[in-house]
Amino acid sequence: MSQAANKAVLAAAEAENREFLVFSLGEEEYAIDILKVQEIRGYENVTRIANAPDFIKGVTNLRGVIVPIVDLRIKFHLENVEYGGQTVVIVVNVADRVVGIVVDGVSDVMTLTPEQIKPAPEFGVTLSSDFLSGLGSLDDRMLVLVDIDKLLTSEEMALVDSTSNS
Repeated sequence: MSQAANKAVLAAAEAENREFLVFSLGEEEYAIDILKVQEIRGYENVTRIANAPDFIKGVTNLRGVIVPIVDLRIKFHLENVEYGGQTVVIVVNVADRVVGIVVDGVSDVMTLTPEQIKPAPEFGVTLSSDFLSGLGSLDDRMLVLVDIDKLLTSEEMALVDSTSNS
């Protein structure tokens, strides 16, 4: 194989690798596509919105943009949701909207190859796996890969829009 062809093969292989931001919710590690992440901020008090679902903590003003804050710990029905020094808000871009998601902490950015990403398991009707894009495995770590676009469904985004515009 020529040197140019070899470089093309390497470039194609690298293009398939994906980077994920790894965060924790309770004892589990999750990851979202790094390209969706705008910034990571410390958790600050938010302005509550009347009649919003419990997982929508409220809204905050981020440099002139009103950003809804969604607590993934409540959305995932975790017990013992506590706000501490490690609690952060990951600001993401979802369907041309800016949304903040509250998590227990952020650990690192990982690059996964296609071979390290397995399809999401089917859980049946008790747990929706629509928002899982797969499972990532690296050494002894197992990451739940979250499709943030599907997680914040259009129905919930409409709710977020209506609460932040009121």
